[in-house]
Amino acid sequence: MYDLIALGELLIDFAPQEEAWVYKANPGGAPANVAVAAAKLGLRTAFVGKVGRDAFGQLLYRTLKDEGVDPSGLVMTDEAPTTLAFVTLDPQGDREFTFYRRHSADTLLRVEDINEAMFRDLKVFHCGSLSLTHDNARAATLKALEAARAAGARISYDPNYRALLWDNEEQAIEAMKSLLPLTDILKISEEELALITREKTLGKGLEALKAYGIEIIVVTRGAAGAVLLHEGRVIPVAPFRVTAVDTTGAGDAFMGALLYQLIAVRPARLEEAVTFANAAGALCATGSGAIPSLGKKEDIEKILAGSPGLEPGAK
Repeated sequence: MYDLIALGELLIDFAPQEEAWVYKANPGGAPANVAVAAAKLGLRTAFVGKVGRDAFGQLLYRTLKDEGVDPSGLVMTDEAPTTLAFVTLDPQGDREFTFYRRHSADTLLRVEDINEAMFRDLKVFHCGSLSLTHDNARAATLKALEAARAAGARISYDPNYRALLWDNEEQAIEAMKSLLPLTDILKISEEELALITREKTLGKGLEALKAYGIEIIVVTRGAAGAVLLHEGRVIPVAPFRVTAVDTTGAGDAFMGALLYQLIAVRPARLEEAVTFANAAGALCATGSGAIPSLGKKEDIEKILAGSPGLEPGAK
């Protein structure tokens, strides 16, 4: 039924505007961003998560529908409000988050919220690590993983570290590592690779991940591009240089595009899939907010073709 189901946080990112202390409410949340990015490229996607039965939750539900993502797995609750995050940007467009997530809706996802019927005939299940911060949401994540594996789906995982959302770093590391043995496709940032493996170099970090037997590993490196590890080969993939406005969601754009390539295109060389994903991430960084900046195939192909003002393969 679905090419991709993503589970996890769906929230409001408040993006800073030019006027000081003025923010714009943008729909976001890493797994939801991935589902939207893949839907924009033509995949049949669905989202599983929980939002408050408030104005923000209604906005997020409508956004999923408008972007072509099936929201039937989205639960609306009166128990807690929708999760909020305020974004601050440095001059390079890199972001930091301040979360309003204490007793908020996405942390209240429960096992009984998982509709196993959704996972029949599923190709890929995707999740991050923020659904592991609370016991009930973690149990729901694991139930969804079991349903996906029982359906023969591949497991896609992006361990996403946000220090403020964990009691301590060690708890975060153990939780983030716990899903690695179940993972077929791993997207991880260079910083989170170092955190999880405790290795200071990219090469040693990749070597440490080999023990988990993950089929495809991609390390994203921002403006430095990405590195692919597949069948023992380490392959650097060049970036696309753009003028970054806001990097929020760029990694999710990358992941959605990569999964689209793996599910629908199936290129002969995985480097081609990662190159396409690099272009999708670069495109997202040129706009403000995550979901509003996700591109369609023709937009990404303009970057691949080297549109004016863009430099493919720049380092």
